[in-house]
Amino acid sequence: MTAVGRADLLDRVRDRLATQTSDPEPAVIADAIRAESGGLLGDTDLLDVLRYLQTEMVGAGRLEGLLADPDVTDVLVVGPDRVWADRGDGLELTGVRFDDEASVRRLAGRLALGAGRRLDEAQPWVDGQLAGVGRRDVTVRLHAVIPPLAVDGTCISLRVLRGATQTFDALVKTGSIPGEAADLLREAVAARLAFLIVGGTGSGKTTLLNALLGQVDPGDRVVTVEDASELAPQHPHIVRLVSRNANVEGVGNVPVRALVRQALRMRPDRIVVGEVRGAEVIDLLIALNTGHDGCAGTLHANSTSEVPARMEALAALGGMDRAALHSQLAAAIQLVLGLGRDRDGHRGLLEIGVLTRADDGLTTIERAWSRRSGFTAARARIDALIADRRPR
Repeated sequence: MTAVGRADLLDRVRDRLATQTSDPEPAVIADAIRAESGGLLGDTDLLDVLRYLQTEMVGAGRLEGLLADPDVTDVLVVGPDRVWADRGDGLELTGVRFDDEASVRRLAGRLALGAGRRLDEAQPWVDGQLAGVGRRDVTVRLHAVIPPLAVDGTCISLRVLRGATQTFDALVKTGSIPGEAADLLREAVAARLAFLIVGGTGSGKTTLLNALLGQVDPGDRVVTVEDASELAPQHPHIVRLVSRNANVEGVGNVPVRALVRQALRMRPDRIVVGEVRGAEVIDLLIALNTGHDGCAGTLHANSTSEVPARMEALAALGGMDRAALHSQLAAAIQLVLGLGRDRDGHRGLLEIGVLTRADDGLTTIERAWSRRSGFTAARARIDALIADRRPR
């Protein structure tokens, strides 16, 4: 069957199956093919068309194989000819190709519907979450943009959100956390120092946070707030809250900021925000300054020194001015842990910073340890904080 014939048959079969509320089973698709082809297809042709239509109508289609790969963290599509994948060592161009721009657009639209969203000329981009594509035990974060906004063709970005399950000891064993820094981190968690973990996309922030939460006193009640369920620490008393996006009608949105406020009412010993992205930073700082020691969160930043400026920008979204932000920040956070890739390209802890408030009231981050040069004189400030919190 020609490509034109397949496309025409695809349209007719799709119309026939439009009432399906979930991905159709192969037998259902086969029956629809027989009906729409008038029974003119032989067994061999039927199987060929069935395989083709399954990739066009079920799950993530031609991207299913990439998403099923346990090493793949991101799949990025730019038009029909460029499909990239990240297996932990950076993006690589794959051999996956689509027939044409229309097939990429169809996939983007189907994934959008699977996430409870719409994607069309009136709403030319989509952001949502998918379950049941690729590996069934993971959630996939979807973002897509269609032309004319995407000049080079429909762009699809899929991030595989696998639950972070590596323990602290496992990270130390692999070198992601150097031994000299590991001892300090254990003491800091035990002393209930509040900390932020910073780094770029895919640097391992959630993995490290998950591991550190596993070091928390088993008697502490830890309430986590995330926009996608990734944290799975080995701790006996974890309460997990996950935000919710609005549905196709634009209602039902429950942002992270609202959940942080709810967490304050749940008798937490520690509150953890999986990723601070916006105005919820204000509520997190308020929580940290109301007797909830040992709280934590993650933040997108390229280095620990960028944290004050990044926090200023986020706080401004919630109406908090610069002076108030620095006042809250200085009292709320003690440590900043910076992640990234070393010279060999391996992810891990690169630096530890301690917050310092200058005479002008502004907060800066003083480096206390780096993977390259070891501990600095600022280590003494961390030791003093830990000693001050030890039982007398």
